[in-house]
Amino acid sequence: MSSITLPRRLSTALWRAPRLALAATLLPPLAWFLLIYLAALAVLFIAAFWSVDAFTGEIDRTWTLENFARIVQSPIYRAIALRTIGMAAAVTVTDALIAFPFAFFMARVAGPTLRVTLFTLVLLPLWSSYLARVYAWRLILAHDGALNWALNGVGLPSLEIGYSRWAMWIVFSYIWLPFMITPLFAALERIPQSLLEASGDLGARGWRTLVRVILPLSLPGLVAGSIFTFSLTLGDYITPVLVGGPGSDFIGNVVYANVGIANNVPFAAAYASVPLVVMMLYLALAKRIGAFESM
Repeated sequence: MSSITLPRRLSTALWRAPRLALAATLLPPLAWFLLIYLAALAVLFIAAFWSVDAFTGEIDRTWTLENFARIVQSPIYRAIALRTIGMAAAVTVTDALIAFPFAFFMARVAGPTLRVTLFTLVLLPLWSSYLARVYAWRLILAHDGALNWALNGVGLPSLEIGYSRWAMWIVFSYIWLPFMITPLFAALERIPQSLLEASGDLGARGWRTLVRVILPLSLPGLVAGSIFTFSLTLGDYITPVLVGGPGSDFIGNVVYANVGIANNVPFAAAYASVPLVVMMLYLALAKRIGAFESM
């Protein structure tokens, strides 16, 4: 009897105290988030101030700024950081330009059946392996790949973009495109039709309605998608290895090399903090322009 009444009493108590029920629901995932994610970030930042003893190879836990000074002073590491940030920005802009008209058509023009079909096609690549998609583009962009075969078939010269930064830009833009389309579609779908009709009734043409009404209201979705594309590109290290040419290392490749090969965990932690700092600055800028207010 007690085993039956106890859950009932607990359920009644939670029903009478909704805040307690909310706390009980959120506490486990929040505790897991604090323990796994934030604690790992704290350890990462702390380890960035340590060093490796050149004699013994052991970690010296004496606090120092040597790793950060090495990043700032080395032209190689500065170039790698700028290359990674520049590629992330280029991929984000490219995906935004491609995703916006596609998401707008899905949200405001396509009928229910066509919308479901297009949404399925957007999500379909995510059901396949990341490596399979990268290797597929590697075969397409190779010197004797499908792209040059098609160009030669119509009498056009070959494009030598395989194993280059152009190849990385194409592959990154393709891989992260669904992460831009999805939040943009959600933001555009929430725009009331009455606002667009009111804009037209007040004399605004299509372009003016787009700039003054649609773009500001879709800004939260655009920012959400850009967070995905920008951060995922910043942290990637597989695509540069598979489709990038010589001198295409990203921050992730340097971190991987220092953890697995050079056994310099403190420097890897210091260099891994660069994307985190960049993302914090980006989020602060997005908050300053009010991108999160209508989320």
